Amino acid sequence: MYTVEVKNRIMIAHSLSRDVFGPAQQLHGATYCVRVRFFAQNLDKNGLVVDMGKAMSALEEVLEPLNYQNLDELPQFQGVVTTTEYMAGYIFQRICDAVYLHKLGREPSELDRICVTLSESDVANASFEAPLTASEIHHD
Repeated sequence: MYTVEVKNRIMIAHSLSRDVFGPAQQLHGATYCVRVRFFAQNLDKNGLVVDMGKAMSALEEVLEPLNYQNLDELPQFQGVVTTTEYMAGYIFQRICDAVYLHKLGREPSELDRICVTLSESDVANASFEAPLTASEIHHD
């Protein structure tokens, strides 16, 4: 299996409004290092999994509306507990949307899986990984 990984980071604020989160119930900030890995059984005719430049641009496009935002105030997260795990799944879906909109220079059917990992620090991270066929385009 071939892989390509691209990275970026975002700074967000949010609160996790359930007792289980203790002090994180209060508004606090997080800086996430966001890694996206694309998996393919075969390389394309140019020897690529995906075009890295296009993948980096797609990731930037997905993250830009979240960067320096209080997630509690964004309409798409109303009523949602924006844990690191949840955000990994949310970003996964947005990246899949980019693939299906042909923004990465590869046909969706030619990719096997995508994995999105958010690292909160050098010792803690959360991921969402699934076959590309498990997703559909979302418009929220």
